[in-house]
Amino acid sequence: MPEHYNKQALSFVEQLAKLQEQGLIINEQSQALKTLKSINYYRLSGYWYPFRTRDAHSKVTSQFEANTNFSQVIALYEFDRKLRSLILDAIERIEVAIRTQITYYMGQTYGAFAHTDPANFHTKFEHRQWLEKLEVETNRSSDEFLKHYKTKYTGFPRVPIWMVTEVMSFGALSLFYSGLRNDQKSGIEDKKAISQHFGVHHKRLKDWLHTLTYIRNVCAHHSRLWNRELAIRPDQVKEAEWLPPLTPRNDRIFYVLLILRQLMHAIGDADNAWTQDVSTLIEPIAATPRWRVAMGMPENWQAHPVWNNQPNL
Repeated sequence: MPEHYNKQALSFVEQLAKLQEQGLIINEQSQALKTLKSINYYRLSGYWYPFRTRDAHSKVTSQFEANTNFSQVIALYEFDRKLRSLILDAIERIEVAIRTQITYYMGQTYGAFAHTDPANFHTKFEHRQWLEKLEVETNRSSDEFLKHYKTKYTGFPRVPIWMVTEVMSFGALSLFYSGLRNDQKSGIEDKKAISQHFGVHHKRLKDWLHTLTYIRNVCAHHSRLWNRELAIRPDQVKEAEWLPPLTPRNDRIFYVLLILRQLMHAIGDADNAWTQDVSTLIEPIAATPRWRVAMGMPENWQAHPVWNNQPNL
């Protein structure tokens, strides 16, 4: 039965004392206090949680493993922060490429206001609700090009597709793509026409965009990501390189890194600079087996066929 919450707020000094009582080694007291004043205790708790001991029933206790140092906790925190930054960098470039391809194809095929016509979307897509939210986003924007359009043309907040795709959220963009038609029998394959640019099947691109929208939100809120069990996970790709044991699981961040690796290559990361940056960051963490497992990585992750070479899907 749920119990009443009666814990009291602790001062920074009390927070530090509590951690030491639980067995955490803190060599630099003053520096640790500065850290707690900059990074919320509760936020940091997600990074010292893996260092907690377990009892005979495998239940996590409040005590730390022997020789656990505060610096180890901060190292994980910093690793996660840098990882999120690299992931956001990749998502930004992929997102811009998706916006460009959707804008170009739909504008060329159906005209400037292609997104406003429900006939350009499959029948199960909730077009009206999506368009209403899009208009709210357009109204909320302070971009000068929209202010200019509003004063010069009628119909605002309905604006041309090349304008609206610049202000819609990644979530709205993902929905845009998922709502497009793709019916081989009728000869209308709009999703396929766009997905071909990224070298993946249109159903896979839809799935990946949905997952990347979630990952982007995690990163944008500065939330722990490196060992997170993904709440929205991509479908398990059936090709051998995406299945166990090469790719142990699809609910951890390594699977997302593989997705980003493939899409980054498709949009022109030919020199693999991003992949190299991520590898350099991951190597020290991946040297610890349990951290590697927590990220869903195989032992020989650097030789993974998707990570190491041009994907062949």
